Parts: sequence; C-alpha cells; structure tokens
Amino acid sequence: MTTKVNEAALERAVKLCREKRVVLPTLAQMREPAKVPAKVREKLPAIGLWDVNPLNLFRISWKNDVKSGGYGAVNCVEIPRALTGIDARVVGLVGKYFPTGAHKVGAAYGCLVPRLVTGAFDPTTQKAVWPSTGNYCRGGAFDCALMGATAVAILPEGMSRERFEWLKEIGAEVIATPGTESNVKEIYDKCWRIRRERPQDVIFNQFEEFGNPSWHYHVTGPALLEAFERVKTPRGRLAAYVSATGSAGTIGAGDRLKHDRSGVLIGAVEALQCPTLLSNGFGEHRIEGIGDKHVPWIHNVRNTDMVIAIDDEDTLRLLRLFNEPAGRAYLSKQGVTDAQLAELPLLGISSICNLLAAIKLARWHELGPDDVVMTVFTDSEELYKSRLAEMTAARGPYTELHAARDLDRCLHGQKTDHMRELGYHDRKALHHLKYFTWVEQQGKTSEELRQLWDPAFWEARYAEAAGWDAQIDAFNERTGVLKAL
Repeated sequence: MTTKVNEAALERAVKLCREKRVVLPTLAQMREPAKVPAKVREKLPAIGLWDVNPLNLFRISWKNDVKSGGYGAVNCVEIPRALTGIDARVVGLVGKYFPTGAHKVGAAYGCLVPRLVTGAFDPTTQKAVWPSTGNYCRGGAFDCALMGATAVAILPEGMSRERFEWLKEIGAEVIATPGTESNVKEIYDKCWRIRRERPQDVIFNQFEEFGNPSWHYHVTGPALLEAFERVKTPRGRLAAYVSATGSAGTIGAGDRLKHDRSGVLIGAVEALQCPTLLSNGFGEHRIEGIGDKHVPWIHNVRNTDMVIAIDDEDTLRLLRLFNEPAGRAYLSKQGVTDAQLAELPLLGISSICNLLAAIKLARWHELGPDDVVMTVFTDSEELYKSRLAEMTAARGPYTELHAARDLDRCLHGQKTDHMRELGYHDRKALHHLKYFTWVEQQGKTSEELRQLWDPAFWEARYAEAAGWDAQIDAFNERTGVLKAL
C-alpha cells in the first residue's frame, strides 16, 4: 500500500472525480455487491454494461446479472463431459459479463486506484500507460475513460483487429509494438522509451504491479470459492485451479484458494509454441493475451504445482468447433444440449486454452466425478470474430468432418504430454529465471528477488488491500459525489 500521500495531486484528482461524478468502489464491494450503496444499485439497470458511465466502475464484478442490470450469483459455466471426455468436472468463471467483455478491467482497477487515492497518479497532468498483450490495456483504457483520465494502450501489432478498433473508439492513445502475444520484451522496450521521453507519464505494468494479483486474490479467489460451493456434489472436492500465466495476475487467485482450502493444486498454463516455464523455451504462438518468454515479477511461483503447455492450433480449431454452424450442429448430435451450446461462445481463445489445461491436469492426476477443476474464461468469441473470418478464408468452410476430427483430437484426445509436475527445487529454479528479465533488464535488485520467495512477503502484500478500501472510502468522502447521488 502506498502510504506517502501527494496532497496537491490528490486534491486535483478529487476535484476531477467530483466534476466527472465518479464514485470509486472498494474491493469489498466488488467481491460482495450487497455492500454497494443502494442508490448506486438502483441506477445500474438503466446503464448499459459497456457504457462510458462512471457508475460502471461498480460493474467490475463477477456477479453482474446482465438480464436485470443488477447483481446475482457468480457468473460461471460448467463444460459438459460430452466435450471434456473426463470424469472430473470443469467449471470456469465467465469474463464476458464485465465491462469491456473481459475481467482484466478489474486487474487494471487494482493497479490504478491505489495510486489515484494517494496522489501518486494525477489524472489531470499525467497519462496512464497500460502495457499489455490485449485485454489489460482495454481494461485500463475503460477505467480511465470513466474517470476522465488519459490512457495510453501498448499492445503487439499482431493482436486481433477488434481490440485496436475498440481502443480508438474509446479515445485511448494506441501504440502498436512489433510481434504478437509472445513479444513482451518489445513492450518493455517501449515502456523504457516512454520513461525517457515522457517521464511525467505513469506506467502501470501489469507484469510487475502487485495490484494485479491482489485484485484477483480478493475478488476472483472468493468468486471461485462461491462458484465451487454452488456446483459441488455432497462429496465434492475443489481439486485444482488452472490459469494461463500471462501477466500472472489471474493465477494469483490460486493463492487465495490455497489459503482457504488445503490441497488445492495450481496449474500454470502456457503455449506449447513458447514453453518458457516448461523447458526454458521461446517462440511465437497464437493464444492471444498470454505473453511469454519470461516469468512475470508478480508470479508467486512457490505456489505453482504444475506447468501445462497447450498447442495453440488446438485452441484455434476449437474456436471454430464452438462457433461455426457445422461444428455446433455436430456437437448437438453428440449430446451437447441447446443450453450448453449457447454457452460455448463465452469462451475466447485463451479461455479454450484454460479448458484444455484443466482436462490435461485432470487426466494427469486421475481425478474422479466428485473432483472439480476451476478456471477462468477470460473473454469470449466476441473479440475474435475476425480470427474466425481469417481461418475461413485461409482454410475453407468448416464442415462436419472438421468438427468430428477436432472434437476427437483436440478435446477427447488431450493427453498428459507437455506437462511438468513441480517439486520445491523446480519451483525455485523457475523463480530464479526472473533474474534475467527483472534484475538484468528491468531495474529490480537481487534482494527484491529474494524477498519474492518468502511466503510472508505475499501475505503482507495481499493484506494491503484493506488499506486501499479505507483510502477509497476517504476519497469518496472528499468528492462528495456519493452523498449527492
């Protein structure tokens, strides 16, 4: 938690938020919407989920009810066994029902707000820079638009067209860096250039900002536990949680699961074409949003039990299977119900990656029908329609034969290859890989790296969120906007 307050910058932020009619939600309110002030809840049904309206900050929650416009149970989907081909159950939280269609808007909020409420970020004089491989910079741009701040989005030029179009529409400054999802160093290089040329800007680097995993620890972790309690059988067991590493924010929810439930396994997922954790490898891949070739500073590697690599070709084939008419018709013949078919477009490319990793983990550990593997379905096919069109142009129309092959090979045929179970020293070796990116390139110190290995360090970091909520309440009191609603 930032304890030093820049009073002059804080007062300017308060004034801007007063003018923009901004009320900041606490993490407790995002976790438990029943704590959201009644006057805010009453106004939400009249506001669209993606509207650039400050009250949509209160929709940074896993519990948005898109039918009523209010709140409900945790949004989650269970993938039927007719698709997974395993005995264990796979349940994923749904990111589509956040503003921007992805849960990264919450991670961005967790990075931005601690600085806003202490004056460490002045939205009237500074730009907020969001280095990202896709959804995080969209989330940061959305948060900034609601608060009246200026956003700079940095993302690889090879990301889907939908992301770039949306960023320009919302008014963000967009910087496209060379490469695709796995070209994270090029993003870092751009950040260093900004530090030199525009030192007044504030860079919210999701790969090193502890607000990222802290938001997931306090919001996503409890949502996973609530979803499990809702779906479990009388003998149900929360066996595992899997998450693509990406910035290592979402996988931080696993720290909460391990804290609250003993025996939960955590699987870190990456692309087979860029197997950094699996085999110190490198390369390029097509699973959008999970940048690789390094170990993020905020990845609590000591809590990771497995590394699982997924072939990016499988994710793209399944994107077609789940969304092309011929694929959906074939799945219907295989016993997938209309209700289950309706839920499949909730899975974008990285969501499908997480699904496949859950299947592989369940096979490795021979999990049974009472075991539940939890994951997160980050975004939906809505952000990848251009990818579907590109594949149709390149590969031709999708047919029932394609669907039969893809179901058999990419889902039922998932095996336990390209996996690694981690012992203590395996984890420590992965932790040491941070040195080459963060100490040699990004200005961290060896002592800071050693601190990251200590469980007490992470406990202290996660405990800071209570202080954030107190500062948010004080900020709202100063603006007076909530009282005036």
